[in-house]
Amino acid sequence: MLFIGDDWAEDHHDVEVQDATGRKLATARLPEGVEGIAKLHALVARHAGDALEPGQVVVGIETDRGPWVQALIAAGYLVYAVNPRQAARFKERYATSGAKSDKGDAHALADMVRIDRDQLRPIAGDSDQAQAVRVVARAHQTLIWERTRTFQRLRSTLREYFPGALTAYAGLELTSTDALELLIKAPTPEEAARLAKPQITAVLARHRRRDRDQKAGTIQTALREPQLALPAPVTAAYGAAAAAHARVLIALNEQIAVLEEQVSAHFLAHPDAEIYLSMPGIGEITGARVLAEFGDDPTRYTTAKARKNYAGTSPITRASGKVHSVQARFVRNNRLADALQRQAFCSLQRSPGARRYYDKQRARDLDYNPALRQLGNRLVGILHGCLKTRTPYDEATAWSHHATLPTAA
Repeated sequence: MLFIGDDWAEDHHDVEVQDATGRKLATARLPEGVEGIAKLHALVARHAGDALEPGQVVVGIETDRGPWVQALIAAGYLVYAVNPRQAARFKERYATSGAKSDKGDAHALADMVRIDRDQLRPIAGDSDQAQAVRVVARAHQTLIWERTRTFQRLRSTLREYFPGALTAYAGLELTSTDALELLIKAPTPEEAARLAKPQITAVLARHRRRDRDQKAGTIQTALREPQLALPAPVTAAYGAAAAAHARVLIALNEQIAVLEEQVSAHFLAHPDAEIYLSMPGIGEITGARVLAEFGDDPTRYTTAKARKNYAGTSPITRASGKVHSVQARFVRNNRLADALQRQAFCSLQRSPGARRYYDKQRARDLDYNPALRQLGNRLVGILHGCLKTRTPYDEATAWSHHATLPTAA
């Protein structure tokens, strides 16, 4: 077998090739792209011999995405996406000084896949459709996170010079496009106080708001409330900053809506979509996010426990000497954890079995979040069974062991 450590950068890859004994056979710096992949294949061919199959070439690299990784998989190599935190801990066995080099990183990655590959996870063989869902679902969620950050900046800015705007537009939600357009039209307290009711109504009508006259009157009244004033140049500067944030939020709203359509389209085209949508608390967007992070490789999760561990819903045990504790997992896939938390919360209204199970956890004196996490863990196990047997969710089957609440003491 050949073992390759690949330390990647934006425009090049430092690689080291080892044999089964750990002997260094070659090192090279390869350019990104077709030329680099061709040189890597030539390097493998030079040291592999005629009898070596592509599956006997093992590659360790600190990413699981991109054309380079896909090219390695397409060549038939066994590719491990090494978590950078794992790689950092592994390199500490060589030195504790913190010294770092690209060649040293490539050497450590080659050693990792040669010595510890049983402890590593090979890159999943997800279908092209699942990869497409992952791309759009992650992009959609990233834009939503960015909108939240931008809104927090806008809110902080308004609190410093125009807190009345937060009150005036509270009924519309300040992230809504119509509220942002009104803020752009009148970004300072003086300008906002001069807004006429027909101007406000026109913006609300363009965005099809109900009860426009009443809402316009409420907004106008709130904007005309007395404000603590700052010097005019300072107020104008704050107004320019707030308007800039508002324009960014409008653009984010537009692109989030566009991507949401793409998420739904790609997700519904996937053969597993029917099973995901049959689960309580899962709609098209949540289902797409869960599918994107779990993938659809049927060999990746051999048991429900393996899927729960990856999801981060199962607890971890810390036992040392006389100390023994069971704690939540906080090192996990945050995108997946967020989607599963949302599913668990929504399932309380849609599944009697989920509601009973949650109430049972609360009866054990668990707080809200731990109880919801336990429910999410149970739902992941149910999803695993549905995907394994290729059957949709069934309420009676899923909760047959949790049909009644425990008897009160």
